[in-house]
Amino acid sequence: MKLARAKNATRNILWGIIQKSYALLAPFITRTLFIYTLGIEYLGLNGLFGSVLSVLNLAELGVGNAMIFSMYKAIAEDDEKKICALLKLYRFYYRVIGLVILVVGTFAAPFLPYLIKSDLPSDVNLYVLYFMNLAVSVSGYWLFGYRNSLFSAFQRVDIASIISTCISVATTILQVMILIFAPNYYLYMVIVIGMQIISNFIYARVSIKTFPKYKPYGILPMEEVKSINRRVMDLFTSKVGAVVVNSADSVVISAFLGLYVLAQYQNYYYIFSSIIGIVEIIFTSCMAGIGNSLITESTTKNYMDFQKLLFIIAWITGFCCTCFLCLYQPFITIWLGKHLLLEFSIVICLVIYFFIYEMDRVLNVYKDAAGMWHEDRFRPLATALTNLTLNLIMVQHIGLFGIILSTVISKLFVGIPWLVNNLFTVIFDHKYKKNFLRRMLFYVIVTFLGCVCTYAICNLFDGNVVEILVVRLLICMIVPNIIFVVCYFKLPEFEQSVNLIDTVTKGKIPFLHMNRS
Repeated sequence: MKLARAKNATRNILWGIIQKSYALLAPFITRTLFIYTLGIEYLGLNGLFGSVLSVLNLAELGVGNAMIFSMYKAIAEDDEKKICALLKLYRFYYRVIGLVILVVGTFAAPFLPYLIKSDLPSDVNLYVLYFMNLAVSVSGYWLFGYRNSLFSAFQRVDIASIISTCISVATTILQVMILIFAPNYYLYMVIVIGMQIISNFIYARVSIKTFPKYKPYGILPMEEVKSINRRVMDLFTSKVGAVVVNSADSVVISAFLGLYVLAQYQNYYYIFSSIIGIVEIIFTSCMAGIGNSLITESTTKNYMDFQKLLFIIAWITGFCCTCFLCLYQPFITIWLGKHLLLEFSIVICLVIYFFIYEMDRVLNVYKDAAGMWHEDRFRPLATALTNLTLNLIMVQHIGLFGIILSTVISKLFVGIPWLVNNLFTVIFDHKYKKNFLRRMLFYVIVTFLGCVCTYAICNLFDGNVVEILVVRLLICMIVPNIIFVVCYFKLPEFEQSVNLIDTVTKGKIPFLHMNRS
């Protein structure tokens, strides 16, 4: 079965944007109420629990990605029996994983006090709240979570986005009611647990209705199981790397700097991660199509598609970097007040981190779609160890700035160079490597130019903080995009991307249609 990649990706992106837009707004509302009703220390505690549970979720070992990858070929060949057997194996793995998380999480509980330096709210039972959060994590594995793989493998993430949005609406309404009328963190967590259980049942029912012929039965050949297990173990290192880079920062901040500073950082990181989530829609929507293309298309065609995706992400990322640099501080001031602002040097570091993160994601999408986990198994560990070591050293000398800087250094000088070498050894022809590096350097220069010029223009205008935010937003919408058009206009990827957008929109954007003709 050759999937309709462009059509499915477009549909997935559309619904993904709707879902992520809501997912951006809803937590903003609840986060704001959280701070003003329960206090910023509770917000820091909530973030710490999330990071600890992310570490516990290492038990997942990358099973999800390995199973979805295994389905690509079966779907391309319309092998119904194999897909059903994969589902059965996936169900078994997830039940075991849920049990492992519960057991390890229980044994980890006595160490929780050592992860909080200070300012733990006096009226909370740390262990009760922890086990409530643990229940949320475990329920996802025990209650039909394995069936969600079908949405990704068949490139129907749009269905999952619709379900997620509906569940999020209901959850947000209940959380807002609790925070306004009966502000209590225990009640807040009861809502989270209840809606998690309900969402699992809804996902399962919709999955059964959408893919009725795929049920968990049958047995895979032992060689196939061994191959999947090998992929899972290779993916484990990727999981470790991602968790250490994304979650260890919060744990180190809490342990060395306290819950208040952690909450300050997470206010910025909430915006940061929300934009990452929106950009991630493109990667999620294209993943199955890329996997299918790597099987059915030539190496040259796949490299051209890679260049096109890299160009699109570079433009989007450059625009977002400019907005972060110019809008972060006035937005936080309006939202939470000057007392919760971080230093501008940290904003600059976050901007650099965002650009590096998104470029790294493009590389990782192709690595995951190709199942290139064995060849890449040591890189995430090396990156994670570098990051954690630098975290523990730099936090004691330059505080929060050092934690973010350590993440930038570990990705820029360890993770990305290693991954680039692997990609142009296993997936793409090595002759394309220099072309890729030149293009990446060009994207960095253009993004830097866009950020500096836009920020300089923004600083020419003064006024109250609301006026500054509005004026800067308008400048950010115009200036960097003009710079990008001027710099990128002659690139072949520019015309290819315009043609792609024109095709997807069926010529409904006049100036794109004119450009194509």
